[in-house]
Amino acid sequence: MRLNPFTGTYLTDPSRMWRRILDDPAGVHYADDLGLWLISRHTHVRYALADATTFVNALTLAPVYEVCPAALEVIMQIDAPPTTAAADPPAHPRTRRALRATFANTAERVEAEYGAIVRRRVDELVARLAARRGEQVDLIPEFATELPLLVVLDILGVPAADIGRVRSWADGQIALVWGQPDPAEQVRLAQGLLEFWHYCEELVRQRMGAGHENGDFISRALAYRDDDDTVLTVPEVASLAFNLLVAGHETTAGLLAHALDQALSTPRWWSAIVADPGVVPAFVGETLRFAPAIDGWLRTTSREVTLGGVTIPAGARCLLMIGAANRDRSAFADPDRFDPHRADVGNHLSFGHGPHFCIGAGLARLEAGTALTRLAESIPDLRLTAAQRRSYKPNVAFRAHHTLLATIGGRTADDLPAARRTASADVRAA
Repeated sequence: MRLNPFTGTYLTDPSRMWRRILDDPAGVHYADDLGLWLISRHTHVRYALADATTFVNALTLAPVYEVCPAALEVIMQIDAPPTTAAADPPAHPRTRRALRATFANTAERVEAEYGAIVRRRVDELVARLAARRGEQVDLIPEFATELPLLVVLDILGVPAADIGRVRSWADGQIALVWGQPDPAEQVRLAQGLLEFWHYCEELVRQRMGAGHENGDFISRALAYRDDDDTVLTVPEVASLAFNLLVAGHETTAGLLAHALDQALSTPRWWSAIVADPGVVPAFVGETLRFAPAIDGWLRTTSREVTLGGVTIPAGARCLLMIGAANRDRSAFADPDRFDPHRADVGNHLSFGHGPHFCIGAGLARLEAGTALTRLAESIPDLRLTAAQRRSYKPNVAFRAHHTLLATIGGRTADDLPAARRTASADVRAA
C-alpha cells in the first residue's frame, strides 16, 4: 500500500485516505513509499500508545527518510538527551516526574498558573485583529500560530523578541523530521535545529547564572533538580525547554487553526459559539477528534508483534495513524460527521494515551477555548473569504494549514447583543 502523504488528496482531505485504510479488511498495512507500518484502527493505536515496552520511542524524532550525509553530520552534533517524546525507561519516567512537578498539567493548575498569561495574550491579539475591521487577514500567522508561541515563551521566560527565530526553528524541526525536504533543504534545516539546541543551552546557562528565583519553567526545573544529576541533569533541563518550545506551541497552533476552520467553514457553528460561548469546550473536544493537529506518530517495535492478524517484525518503524483511529466506526458513531454534541468524543486519541499522554493537554484546551470565546465576543461576524481553500503542509505527522484567510467583520463590541440574537436565529434555523 502507498500512503502518499506529501501529495494529492492527503494535502487537502486526509480523511479520505483514512477511510480507505480503515475499510480495508487487513487491520495493519505496510506503506511501501514510506517504509513504515501503518496502524490505523482505534484499538490497535491505543494499544501501541499504551505499550511503551513493545512500541518504543527512541526513533520517534528521527526523520522518516534517509537523510543526506551533509545534513546527518550536522544532526549528529545535536547532543540533546531524550526527555519527552523520544525517551524510554528509565529516562522517561524520571524526566516525566520532573515535567509534572514543574509544568502545570491539570485544569486547575493550568488555570491558576497560566490562566492570566493566556487571557492577556488572547486579548492582545484579538484587539489587534478587531482594529482591522473590513480587512482580510490570514488567521494562521496572525493568530493561530502566534498565540500559543507567545504563551509558551512567557511560560519559559524566553524574550518575546525571539518569537521569529523560535517559530522558524520549530517549523524547521517539523519539516526536517516528518516532511520530505530535498538535500539542500535538509542541511539548512539541520543547521537551524543545531542553532535552536545551542539557544536552549544558553537559556539554561543564563538562568543558572541568575539564580533560580524567577517563576519561569526553566528556573523551576533548575530548582527542582537542586544540583542533583540523579534527579535531572542540566542538559536535560535544556532538552525539556527544547521540546516544550516546539510541542508547546505547534500542536496548539494546529488545534486552534482546525477549530477556526471548522467553525468558520460551517457558519452555523460559528453562530452557535457567538450565541452561546458555553458550547466552546464541546466544540474544542470534537475538533480534537475530527481534525487532530497531530494525526500520525512514530514508534519502533522492540519485538515481533501481531495486530489484527498481521505480524509486524521487530525493529520496524510504525506510523500510528491517530487521525484514522479517531474516525474508526468501532469507537465512534457516525465518525465522519462533525458533531460537538456526540457522547463518545472522549474516546479520541489526539493527546495520545498511556505514559506519553500529552503533558500540555490542559493548556491547549484553555488556549483554544479562550481564543474562540474572545474572538466570537469581539468579532461576531468573522468569516472566511471566498479565496480560502483548505490545504495542508506536506507532513507525515503534523496537519498544519497553509492559510486561513478571513475577513474581519464591521461590527463592534456594541453590536454584540444584536449579533447574538442573529446567531441564535441562525442556529435555530439550521
